[in-house]
Amino acid sequence: MSEAIVHSLEPITLVGAGLVGKTDFDTCRRLAPRVVAADGGALHCLEYGVMPEAVIGDMDSLEGAGVEGIPQDRLHVVFDQNRTDFDKALHSIRAPLVIGMGFSGARLDHQLACFNALVRNCDHRCILLGDTDIAFLAPPSIDLDLEEGERVSLFPMGLVEGVSDGLHWPIGGLTFTPDGRVGTSNRATGAVSLQFTAPKMLIILPRDCLGRAVEALLTQSATWPAL
Repeated sequence: MSEAIVHSLEPITLVGAGLVGKTDFDTCRRLAPRVVAADGGALHCLEYGVMPEAVIGDMDSLEGAGVEGIPQDRLHVVFDQNRTDFDKALHSIRAPLVIGMGFSGARLDHQLACFNALVRNCDHRCILLGDTDIAFLAPPSIDLDLEEGERVSLFPMGLVEGVSDGLHWPIGGLTFTPDGRVGTSNRATGAVSLQFTAPKMLIILPRDCLGRAVEALLTQSATWPAL
């Protein structure tokens, strides 16, 4: 594992260059006060009056006045054409949880690359905030405080099995693969408990579940080993 750029004992908000509204920015900061930017995400931070602790990426989206307004010791250039700026930033952070915003929206290929990065960095816990949903890689086990009828979607990024309690359609005994069975549009019957055999399952919930997902991930001790 490469040396981290940012170390934190509390959750971190990671800001990307995509669409970032002020309300979402403030919401994430309440849950994760420390702020790091991936490349052009630094411009959103400055727009909202926050100097990011670090800016990580190849800096191709950060030009002119944006760069000049950030101290040089906070700019961390990472050249790696095999990784997106989100991947580089997430890989460079050591924190109990990262909340990523500004990484979904107009470009589907960017969003898919972010999901790939969640799996590649399976030893990191990260929630991606989108327009309508949140998504995160399931840890080995997780307990979610959900309400009856709340949507719970499971999407495999590789071969994975699991067991569940609290889902309308239980997943025990099923094998999930990206080109086979998926678990989208399931729903909770109340509190949900999930366990998985591999770091390959994305959990997708409505965005108003963000606070509960943060609490769930912070209270689960089991983690996946780094790939």
